[in-house]
Amino acid sequence: MWKQELEDVLGEGKVIFKESDVARLSKDCYWFSPVLYEELKDKVADCAVLPETIEQLRTIVAIAVKHRIPLTPRGAGTGNYGQGVPLNGGIILDLTKLNQINGISANEVSVQAGARIGKLEKTLRKEGKELHIYPSTFLTSTVGGFLCGGSGGIGSIRWGNLWDGNVLAVTIMTVEESPKLLTFKGEKVVDYIHNYGTSGILVEAVLPIEAKTEWSQHIAFFDDFKDAVRFSEKLATEERIVKRLLSVCEWPIPEHFHSLKKVVREGKSMVMLEVDESFDDELREWAEAYGGDLGFTIPSSKYQKGMKVSDYTWNHATLWAQKHGENMTYLQARFETERIFEQMDAIRSKFGLEIQFHFEFIKIDGVITPASLPVVLYKSKERLYEIIDYCESIGVVINDPHTYLLGFGGYNLRMEEIEKKKKVNDPYNLLNQGKIPTIAGQAN
Repeated sequence: MWKQELEDVLGEGKVIFKESDVARLSKDCYWFSPVLYEELKDKVADCAVLPETIEQLRTIVAIAVKHRIPLTPRGAGTGNYGQGVPLNGGIILDLTKLNQINGISANEVSVQAGARIGKLEKTLRKEGKELHIYPSTFLTSTVGGFLCGGSGGIGSIRWGNLWDGNVLAVTIMTVEESPKLLTFKGEKVVDYIHNYGTSGILVEAVLPIEAKTEWSQHIAFFDDFKDAVRFSEKLATEERIVKRLLSVCEWPIPEHFHSLKKVVREGKSMVMLEVDESFDDELREWAEAYGGDLGFTIPSSKYQKGMKVSDYTWNHATLWAQKHGENMTYLQARFETERIFEQMDAIRSKFGLEIQFHFEFIKIDGVITPASLPVVLYKSKERLYEIIDYCESIGVVINDPHTYLLGFGGYNLRMEEIEKKKKVNDPYNLLNQGKIPTIAGQAN
């Protein structure tokens, strides 16, 4: 009955029932985790809709509330934790048609949630501006998907994560009989960042922007991974040198970067960088001082045109390992700067190359931190959590990427506040059911 009502209101062809299409739209990149793959592989919605206007979205939400049908918001599906996978069927809300750039001013951009970040960044750079931060999947990911499911990425070395002032305002739609639009600014946006869209459907956002920098891209090669880390630590903390990306992968991770095979050097660890072009010569000297070789450069004139070093950073490194390795997955970790080598040695001594190190240097609360996305040879769920337990026992903080439960993956989420907002904005618990631990499995 509700399916027919959707079609009657939206028009023929506006509601997707084709099984293969619905199955595709019911998935994100949860398969990065073998644990999540087994838990989520059979989860699928009953249908999908692609609203083209806010009013169409409001109509869809009202029908879902009337019939108590679960709603799962979705962007481009580049999330890794099952954020966009419906656990109890219902309707997939594909928001990619809500993709307008509302306005660009000197220091901020207003944009709809379905806008592709790659297109947004391209538009801004034509205006002499650029975003503070964006994910490595920026060409395909959407603003709403990044804000609700992500945390940081390119630019986090300079500007921190999403909740470090990198979202100025959000507008959400409530899920009730007469859906409302609510706008939150300043500190109040925190409750709607990385919340998987559980407490409101994010429809618009205001993001900070800055004057465009001419970024050069580089790869430095090191015989010794510890030298690569030392170089990266020194460079990361040198505020005078303007950086957008600083990523370090130890060998053998780079052997999986097949499209870089003419660049990768056998046995060499790699540091991948985006740096203000005015520092290119100084950067070369720094690399040499630490025993490295700045052996590959993409000039600023080719920035974001064709190959990008960011295509091999963040979880793209994991993706390449999965595509060309065997039984590879990953963890999300945070090492202690003053103990990083001690912690690395302890992990290597216990697990060998079962864990391969990959660091992304970022700011957390203004402090440079060696965040880590180590590639892990997957043997079993039990072994994976043995590794996690050991890492935590030596002071390495783990944000577990092998659960779809909000908050269990870390990020210091304000879970109590998110739950309070959900009760007000989604009183029938229809939004992304099962993702909040305390009410997981509850359905109306």
